[in-house]
Amino acid sequence: MRDFWKRKWRSFLLFLTIVGPGLITANADNDAGGIATYATIGAKYGYKMLWGLLLITFSLAIIQEMSARMGVVTGKGLSDLIREQFGVRLTLFAMVTLFLANIGTVIAEFAGIAASLDIFGVPSIISVPVVALLIWLLVVKGSYALAEKAFLILSLVFLSYVVSGVLAKPDWHEVLKASVHPQFVWDGQFILLFIGMIGTTITPWMQFFLQSSVVDKEIAIEHYAYERADVLIGAFITDFIAFFIIVSTAATLYKTGVVVSTAEDAARALGPLAGANAKYLFALGLFGASTLGAGIVPLSTSYAICEAFGWESSINRKFKEAPIFFTLYTLLIAIGACVIFIPVRQLFSIMLVSQVINGILVPIILIFMLKLTNDPKVMGEHTNKPFFNILSYITVGAIILLTVVYTADIFIPIF
Repeated sequence: MRDFWKRKWRSFLLFLTIVGPGLITANADNDAGGIATYATIGAKYGYKMLWGLLLITFSLAIIQEMSARMGVVTGKGLSDLIREQFGVRLTLFAMVTLFLANIGTVIAEFAGIAASLDIFGVPSIISVPVVALLIWLLVVKGSYALAEKAFLILSLVFLSYVVSGVLAKPDWHEVLKASVHPQFVWDGQFILLFIGMIGTTITPWMQFFLQSSVVDKEIAIEHYAYERADVLIGAFITDFIAFFIIVSTAATLYKTGVVVSTAEDAARALGPLAGANAKYLFALGLFGASTLGAGIVPLSTSYAICEAFGWESSINRKFKEAPIFFTLYTLLIAIGACVIFIPVRQLFSIMLVSQVINGILVPIILIFMLKLTNDPKVMGEHTNKPFFNILSYITVGAIILLTVVYTADIFIPIF
């Protein structure tokens, strides 16, 4: 019996050394844009989309598992494999669109930092430069291990949404019923928000970052079971947090008919309805989410572009050893921090364009991933199993269909 518990303890300790890429990637996906989307869903439609969030959790787990498995088996990043298997032209297209889309996302993250700290009385002229500098120093002057620990600690801030959800005092019987009983409102805004909920949960940059971080961490194939657990736990936790964001806004803002369009609106509106503590907890969560995203999205972009063209890419390198990698990272941080000070209308336009580009890129990346994970020359004996393939194709097919509808509606209103 003693040997049994010793083995279990060793396995747990080994898991702790491997855990990180899956949890960080999934949590970073609950960024400023994601929180705004979930808050809008809760405020406008109450609990009616909670069942969809449950289904999306499975989709996220399936796609993230493929990314992690490719990284462990091949020891290469996703963009590296795309270049090798599909050629330079398609790789160049994917990288240019990824870079443009991620610029908009990084800007949104710094807008979230500014908005959240403004609730605490810190002006953006102070908050944005200081946070940008700290994020830059963490990656450029630190190491992968240090950055990973910092990002994991930052992920703990998301627990504030669980607390704010409890403070909102929802009807838990109604919440649980809505989580398992599908409801659908046949109106254009509901459909587009539902599509937006999928789009904000499964994004292109996530696949590049997860696979690259698995490679950078040098996780061996014999330890893949632990990394798979990391990915699955991450998928559950990110949507668990999203669940409480929807619940907290549904129990307060939806009940009183308060309309919100940003995460900052939601935080401020919670004050008089659920108490000052709920307001500040929501703002704290927005700050943590935005800061995590502001660190991860530029890092994902640098990984992807450098791997695609064979340039050195690793946090563990010094600036002079990986100059393009760190220059790209610095450039994205600088753009994100500076652009939020331009007029709001232009800022909104940049974010809108980035979402259109993401809408175009997501299906392409997912098709690349499916072809790669089913190629024995790439994956050896670790290709997708038949049942897993069925689930994957259903997931990818649904995402592609909804993404096409969402993107088309931006240009030619359908609903």
